[in-house]
Amino acid sequence: MSAEGARRPIVVAVGLGPAGPEHTTPAATEALSKAPVVFLRTAWHPAAAAWLGSPKVVELDRCYETGATFEEVYRSIVGIVRAGAEAHGRAAYAVPGSPVVAERTVELLRADSSIELEVVPGLSFCDLAWIRLGIDPVESGVRLVDAGSFAVQAAGDAGPLLVGQCWSKSVLSDVKLCFDADPGPAVLLHHLGLADEVVVEVPWSEIDRTLEADHLTSLFVPRAAVPIARELTRLAELVRVLRERCPWDRVQTHDSLVQHLLEETYEAMEAIEALGDDPAGAAPEVVAHVSEELGDLLCQVLFHATLAEEEGLFDLADVARGVHDKLVARHPHVFGEVVATSPSAVLANWERNKHAEKQRTHLFEGIPAAMPALAKAAKAERKLASFDLGWAETGLDAGSFVSALAGLLRLTESDGPVDEDTAAALGALLLEEARLVAHRGADPESLLRQALDRLSARVAAVESAAAAEAAGAGGDAEAAGAGGAAEAAGGEGAGGEGAPTAMDTAAGGALGTLDPARRLELWRATGPGAE
Repeated sequence: MSAEGARRPIVVAVGLGPAGPEHTTPAATEALSKAPVVFLRTAWHPAAAAWLGSPKVVELDRCYETGATFEEVYRSIVGIVRAGAEAHGRAAYAVPGSPVVAERTVELLRADSSIELEVVPGLSFCDLAWIRLGIDPVESGVRLVDAGSFAVQAAGDAGPLLVGQCWSKSVLSDVKLCFDADPGPAVLLHHLGLADEVVVEVPWSEIDRTLEADHLTSLFVPRAAVPIARELTRLAELVRVLRERCPWDRVQTHDSLVQHLLEETYEAMEAIEALGDDPAGAAPEVVAHVSEELGDLLCQVLFHATLAEEEGLFDLADVARGVHDKLVARHPHVFGEVVATSPSAVLANWERNKHAEKQRTHLFEGIPAAMPALAKAAKAERKLASFDLGWAETGLDAGSFVSALAGLLRLTESDGPVDEDTAAALGALLLEEARLVAHRGADPESLLRQALDRLSARVAAVESAAAAEAAGAGGDAEAAGAGGAAEAAGGEGAGGEGAPTAMDTAAGGALGTLDPARRLELWRATGPGAE
């Protein structure tokens, strides 16, 4: 096949300019005149009138009537234009304004590898907007955003912004509602370049009430005084997209996500505790890990809010508004007349206000039954303290502690099962320890996790020592050091009573290579106070 025959069909994207035919460039006019077939994205654009009625011109407004979303409309248009180019070898595709400014169909054509795309530039509505506004967009730092995606594209941007595609009052209303507070006056730009052109500054509250917006309406926002959080909004939108397009995300429910919420919570806790007592001095990778885990936890919140929105229950805005209002109500010492000069007083007020707000009849009502026992004990102590029934008033005295410790002593002296009285005494001891820790402002769960971390480090030290001895035993017997496995077993040989079995070695790794007596020696050597 010749090179000419193998050539892909050509689509020429042509910009009609921002208004009437007088704004269409000569190059655009020539490209449209020479094309065997011309597709008009819309016949409603003023400059399109010059081409209507020609037998080679195909209007594509019908696509807007059949597509359920704008993306479907645009892909339908691209399919028709592609088919026309394949049938004629070359097709012109005319769009309002410039083909490279806010023109999704041209983006899709550019990404289509089955065609060759040529672009004939045209004046954009932006060019007339800069003239009417009397600004240099580069010097002013103006950013162009689409009204339909304003909540995502403009979030976190303090302006100035030029908002295109403000094609109806409802779209302008959606833009207006993206701000909880008034960002100040804005400028409506309507039918620029036409006889009925309107350029008017209006209060923010009036942007959707001033004129009949259409496809030739845009909005200039000089400043956005209270920008919404761009990254949070982008993440919320991503969760929605994944919910629609990802097979795994699509089938999730509130119930199926509970285990993931719990896992992410524990991972976030572990990352936060790794910051230590001086977070500012933590290693960069530790800080990055905290940020990552908090993001994973935030994703779970957004996922549940998205599901609830689909179910018509509530949305993310409701969640944010609810916690905002609750925090204000629970801080009367900040936003009201209540006096609270210490953290303990704040917590006491919090619990009392919560108890009254929820109209609870039982002090411990609202403590989750599935909460880990130590955390549950700490929460119970906070609730008791809010009504002057905490550790300071009701905690065990020294004599009661001695009695409880007696139960622990009985447990160490017996190999039998724990009897009911001993179990009750030990349970009371654990509870009172947790209450005391909470009373002193610490977290018993956290303290126990730290103790377990120290235990893990001790085991690792013993394993390291065992591995070193095992490596030495394979070479020079003297490298194993004094007190080797056979000697530690009372001089028995390798097959003696204290020697490790094959099962020991398989189950315990390096520890399994040593006899029990030597393992105990190493354990004691790594304990508190060992040199």
